[in-house]
Amino acid sequence: MGGAVSGSAAVGDAAGAVTYPVMLNVYDLTPINNYLHWCGLGIFHSAVEVHGSEYSFGAHDYPSSGVFEVEPKNCPGFIYRCTVFIGRTSLSPMEFREFIQRMASEYHGDTYHLISKNCNHFTDDLSTRLTGKSIPGWVNRLARLGAFFNCLLPESMRLESTETKNLADCRFSDDSHTTSNDNFDEDDLEDKHLLPTSSVGEDAIVKEVHR
Repeated sequence: MGGAVSGSAAVGDAAGAVTYPVMLNVYDLTPINNYLHWCGLGIFHSAVEVHGSEYSFGAHDYPSSGVFEVEPKNCPGFIYRCTVFIGRTSLSPMEFREFIQRMASEYHGDTYHLISKNCNHFTDDLSTRLTGKSIPGWVNRLARLGAFFNCLLPESMRLESTETKNLADCRFSDDSHTTSNDNFDEDDLEDKHLLPTSSVGEDAIVKEVHR
């Protein structure tokens, strides 16, 4: 599993158009992946790295965006495994910022589901929109197997219900952080975890905040 990292800088094509690399950073959720990956399985968190930041999707209890931004290859609470080069995008940093804020409105934290709408579904969608290429199949294989055997899953995890809402670990520059066992309350969301609402999207992105 994994892939070679290439195309790490902006380049111009024959027509002079500048493109930027899009990378997938994959993390282990559990050390048992060291054994499962030989079977083509694993429990992974993934995030898309573009323009010097990393973006993923986590859960919370509110009808606002669960998309968050962290330092690349350094998502707290997970064990970094590898980086896979996905492709290139023509979106400039400013264009991408507007794009990701619009996309964030489609991924509310209270819609997160381990089987049908998890972080890997988000990164696959983001990668496809940016490059026309999907993430490697092994990253989200367990969720696809779970959907196939939906009737055998515990009721709380079946596709017709919503899984518990816990935001993936995310540390902020003021040294505050959330863990996978923490729920956001309204004060947390309003105080420091959300960017100002974008003029091009109804929701903001959870990110590191520089005071």
